[in-house]
Amino acid sequence: MTSKQRAYLKSLASNLDPVFQIGKSSLTPELTEAVGECFNNHELIKVAVLKNCLDDPRAVAEAVAERTHSQVVQVIGRKIVLYKPDKDKPKIVLPK
Repeated sequence: MTSKQRAYLKSLASNLDPVFQIGKSSLTPELTEAVGECFNNHELIKVAVLKNCLDDPRAVAEAVAERTHSQVVQVIGRKIVLYKPDKDKPKIVLPK
């Protein structure tokens, strides 16, 4: 992903509310599965890492992205933005 594409996705994500919250139980298989299913309806999602989660938000973002085959767009504070394009009909067209 180029820096231009990443900047475009960041601008789209700025208006999004977090879809999931990761708490003290950290990254469970159920949460990972739910995030993966969310990519069936959305290509770009935001996830909040709560203060009671002891894991590093960057590490959590990398783990979620690896397990869901998505890409980390950004990690700002305790907010994570993930992107996974739809294979059949992508809704978000990235700049070249």
